[in-house]
Order: sequence, then structure tokens, then C-alpha cells
Amino acid sequence: MAPGILLTFLIGYFLMLLGISYFTSKKSSDNSTFFIANRNSKWYLVAFGMIGTALSGVTFISVPGEVGNPAGNEFKYFQFVLGNAIGFIIIATVLLPLYYRMNLTSIYTYIEERLGIYSYKTAASIFLLSRTIGSSFRLYLVVIVLQRFIFDSYGVPFWATVLISLGLIWSYTFKGGLKTIIITDTLQTLFLVSSVILTIYFICDSLNLNLLEAFETIKNSGYSKVFFYEDFMTSKFHVSKQLLGGIFVTIAMVGLDQDMMQKNLSCNNIKEAQKNMFTFTSVFVIVNMFFLSVGALLYIYASKNGIELPLDYVTGKPRTDFLFPEIAFNHLTMVPAVVFMLGLTAATFATTDSALTALTTSFCVDFLGFSKREDLNSPAAIKTRHGVHIGISLLMFLVILLFNAVNNAAVVSAIFTVASYTYGPLLGLYGFGLFMKNRGVKDKLVPLICLLSPAICYFLNANSKTIMAGYTFDNELILINGLITFIGLLLISKPSTGKTQF
Repeated sequence: MAPGILLTFLIGYFLMLLGISYFTSKKSSDNSTFFIANRNSKWYLVAFGMIGTALSGVTFISVPGEVGNPAGNEFKYFQFVLGNAIGFIIIATVLLPLYYRMNLTSIYTYIEERLGIYSYKTAASIFLLSRTIGSSFRLYLVVIVLQRFIFDSYGVPFWATVLISLGLIWSYTFKGGLKTIIITDTLQTLFLVSSVILTIYFICDSLNLNLLEAFETIKNSGYSKVFFYEDFMTSKFHVSKQLLGGIFVTIAMVGLDQDMMQKNLSCNNIKEAQKNMFTFTSVFVIVNMFFLSVGALLYIYASKNGIELPLDYVTGKPRTDFLFPEIAFNHLTMVPAVVFMLGLTAATFATTDSALTALTTSFCVDFLGFSKREDLNSPAAIKTRHGVHIGISLLMFLVILLFNAVNNAAVVSAIFTVASYTYGPLLGLYGFGLFMKNRGVKDKLVPLICLLSPAICYFLNANSKTIMAGYTFDNELILINGLITFIGLLLISKPSTGKTQF
């Protein structure tokens, strides 16, 4: 497909987002609007918009690509998705009531109230590090597709593509913040879901299959196996590891993540926030099954038409992340290509704009003390927030360039590997705060514990086959990380003078 057509579509897409930003921030663009959307968001808009934030370009490209990975991944990822669903229910019933009871803007304020200022700054720093890395990885995935299929044709260097992408996202989020994102993410989720459904239709049409025939073809293809019970010790994909990993990665990366919780906290009350989470969970599971089905159909289509996995420019090795765009742009008609571009753009920018807003909020509230300022909505405070917003954007720019220089692994694996190390201490901090209410900690030692825990996990992961009788970790490593942090906090704890109310 001609790069000019894709570029025209991209420009039109962002003009639409800029228009939404203009109208949503026209009446109010102060810090209260930016941080929590004045706590009047409609729960159904939040629920639907969170789908786009949670899925991202990783789900859109890497998950379908991994279905036919030479290592034989099939639908193994769905085990992890089921763990995610359990995690979402725990968040809705345990964490959300706590956050609403404390009337939080930043969820890390809980740690300050419960454990102390050093613990609080440590938790907020973990989020800033983790979300910056994770969101940069996700945006990187889309940028390399844009670079390969659009900007290489015009001689635009990779760094400029990254800068353009971040600049466009900054332009429609810097005024309205969360209020704008609630609307844009709802729209982008609609595009994403429509895109995956239409992609299934177009591939089925190309294979001369109706939906029932497509279901039977996927079922009989060898790609659709979901549950794996073999090789508990050595396989990463045993159902127990995937379910545990899904549960605790979700609790850490959603329930203890300012980005995802900021939207929930913009609802009017706890009941609406919980309705949002339960609705979101149901749609999340269904949409992920659609993505896995797309992956199976892509490999069936590739096999029938003699299409090989595209090669990575850097390593020269086959890269599953490129199969979906390769087929959409070079082997289907213009309409499926535009539909793919629509879904990919919506998925990734829904994640990145949300992360940019949450990172700005966390830095302003947790490190600059905005929640304690009487002049929260003064021109000076708003100017400071604008500066932080720019700074976070530039930081993500640098991280993407660094990742491009060193990465040669599938992005979907890289993100959750990083998350297992960086989000794990948050599990330990919140777990200690919630379950050890009669004990406090030596606050100044908490940062050390949160550094030692990932280091110990790294050692365990690198040497597990030797010291643990051949055991191989996967996403359940985040639970081990949290437990190590919890034990470390217990060792530096002391009885409290009175039982905490939180």
C-alpha cells in the first residue's frame, strides 16, 4: 500500500484527536480537570476507554504474532488473560474501595499514610520508572511499524518519527489531560475493537471462509490449544504459572498503577468505579480471544499464500511482530490496510496518551506536592504542570531511542519481563500495608529493600535451572518479587502504637 495514503490517514486521525481536545478543554483546562477530570466521568465511558489503554499496540501486533511463533505458543496467552480477569476482580473488590475511602488523587499517597515518606517516594518512583519503560516499549512497537511502512519511504530518520509521534500525543493531552483522554480513549477503543472484528472478516473473506468455517478452521489448525499442563518445572507456559502471573501482574500493573487507576478515580463514586471494572473485565477477555483468533487466521493465510515471517532489519532474524502489518499492508487490499492502521494507531496512542497524563500527575502530586497546594489551579501551578508534561515526553523519547539500540526480543516478552522486576516491590509494599496493620517499618530502609528484591529475583531467574532443579520462571516471578519485598519489610518492621485505620 502506498505510504502516502497511510500518512494522509495518520494526519487526519490526529487532526480529529486535536479537535476533541479543543472542545473538551474549552471550558476548563485547570489541574483538577487534568488530574481527575473533576470526578464526574461516566463509568461506561471509562470502562470502554480502558480497553484501549490496557491492550495497546503490543496486543494488536505481538499477541497475534506469537500465536504461530516457532516455539509453539498457540493460544497459551489466553491462560494469562484468564489470570488477568481474576486480578481485575480483586482490584475492584479490594483496592478500589480503599482508594475511594481515602479520596486519593495519587494512589501512592496511601503508602505515605501507612508506611512513611520514604516508602511513599519509593512507590511513586517505582511507578515512574516502570510506566516510563513500559509505555516507551509500547510506543516503540508502533513507531517501528510506522518507520518501516511509511517514513522510510520519505527518508525520515527513526528519531524524528519518535519525536513526531510524541509531539502529536503531547499536543492533544497537555490542556485537558484526563478529561480529554476519557473521550479520546473511548473513541480509540471503538476503532480498535472495530478494527480487529473487520480484520477477521477480511481475512476470512480472502480465505473464502464464513465465520462458522473460520471457527472450525482455527479449531483444527493446531494453533488453538489453550491450556497446558505439561512440564511444570521447565515450561513457562504451565497453566498454574500463567494464571498466577496473570493475577499478580494485573494487580501490580493495573491496581497499583496510577495510569490505570486514575481513570477509575475519576468516576463519581465507588459503585460506578466497580461497575466500570466488572464491565471492562468481560470485554477485555472477549477482545483478547478475538486477537488470538486473528493470529491463527494470519498464519493460516500466510501458509496458504507462501508468505514467510518478515525479517528484522537489525538482527536479520524472523520477527513475529511484523507478520500482521506485512499481510495487512502488502497482501490485502487498501481497505484492510487502512483498518489495520486505524486499529494499531488507536491501540498504541490510547495507551501512550494515558501514560503521559498519569506520569505527569504522579510527578506533580507525589514529588511536587500539588495535592497540598492551596493554589492548585493558579497560572503558576498550571505552567509547572505544562513543564512536567514536556519533560516526561522528552524522557520517553530518550528511552525509546535506547530501546531501539539494544532490543532484539519480542516486545510482548520484554514488557512483562521488565514489569516482573519493577512492579514487584509495589506488591510487597501494598501487601504489607494491607495485611500487617499492627506493624510499621523503619521507613528510611524501605528504598534499600525495594532495590534488593528485584536483584534477588534477577539472580533466581538467571540461575533457577541450576539451584531449583530445572525450574523455569515466567510472569509468576512478580509474585516472588513481591514476597521477597514483603519479607524484607517484615524484617525491618516494628509494632505500631495503634492499629491503622487503612
